[in-house]
Amino acid sequence: MKPKVKSPLLPEVFRIKKLLRSLNLHTVCEEASCPNIGDCFSRKTATFMIMGDVCTRNCPYCNVNHGKPLPLDPDEPENIAKAVKMLGLKHVVITSVDRDDLLDGGASHFAKVIEKVRQINPDTTVEVLIPDFKGNLESLKVVVNSKPDVINHNIETVKQLYKKVRPQGNYERSLKIIKAVKELDSSVITKSGFMLGLGETKHQVIELLQDLKNHDCDVITIGQYLQPSKNHLPVEKYYTEEEFKEFEEIGYQIGFKQVFSGILVRSSFHAGEVYERVRL
Repeated sequence: MKPKVKSPLLPEVFRIKKLLRSLNLHTVCEEASCPNIGDCFSRKTATFMIMGDVCTRNCPYCNVNHGKPLPLDPDEPENIAKAVKMLGLKHVVITSVDRDDLLDGGASHFAKVIEKVRQINPDTTVEVLIPDFKGNLESLKVVVNSKPDVINHNIETVKQLYKKVRPQGNYERSLKIIKAVKELDSSVITKSGFMLGLGETKHQVIELLQDLKNHDCDVITIGQYLQPSKNHLPVEKYYTEEEFKEFEEIGYQIGFKQVFSGILVRSSFHAGEVYERVRL
């Protein structure tokens, strides 16, 4: 049964959207049509999407625009930092579209945003949700050296569905990115997330969880895939909360520090709370 969410027509949603537009900023909450936008915006939290709102990849599950992106905005790092301060965020999540058109995949821009956020908001913890940088470990190193508290890279789906779901991605490459974070800085919390409902089997999901654990991933988020439009991949199965709970228990048995599993769970949903649980 397809899950239902409350309408995000809340005063706080409009207030935050107005603030974001005034600073020429984007959120993945809006661009990806996240079902939790009302909840997160009402909590005065948002996941900022840097480097524009046009992705160089075209994954058939994703609602973000794709095509030829605009040049980077040099004012974006400072504008993100200002927005974090104006919203009073204690924990901020920063993600991006894929920018395969840039030599470093946008890693240096990530670093500039992190550094500016820390400069203006020294008490705010920083989580980044990064692309795979085409497997370029030098680009990853730039991000790690900017000292975010959490580095997330979403694996998105099981190995067997990668060609269908992420045709421009690579399963092993994504695993190597996660493992490399810990090799570069063992103090950074590593995180990944994936969707259910695209045709995977229970055995494949368990195999995916084991692969992530073997590549030094600390935190897992698991959520239901929801078809953004008729032009995107169809939902093969709607999982029950009991099934999500079972995968959560399996994740803890495998050894993850935190497993956040549920129908409307997304990688950035309640990210601050998940971070605090791991830290404590």
